[in-house]
Amino acid sequence: MGEFINDPVFQGFISEARTSGQVYVLAHGEDLLVVESVDFEDTDVMPFWSNIEQAQIHCTEEWAEYKPEAIPLEIFVEGWLKEMYEDGVLIGTNWDSDLNGPEVEPREILEALAQVN
Repeated sequence: MGEFINDPVFQGFISEARTSGQVYVLAHGEDLLVVESVDFEDTDVMPFWSNIEQAQIHCTEEWAEYKPEAIPLEIFVEGWLKEMYEDGVLIGTNWDSDLNGPEVEPREILEALAQVN
């Protein structure tokens, strides 16, 4: 497993996503929120949250027109993660109101979700 195995924010994301069976992305019509990585040059990050409340916090100011959109975990795993891996996009997990949080490779999310607790 990768460097985030002991990160409490990452583990909270995995645990809550497993329990609820969904994750949330911010969407404005067909546009999904994608930002530039803080950690990696020329890399995009798509943030996801494991609950709607945390996602909703970010729907202000420049992102006021965005709304949280639920994605069933099965579709996230079988479609989104594969496509994001192929596109070289990282995943932001449960970023706080200051946009702090792990930037994770899609395969690390897959591995974490596949772990049996």
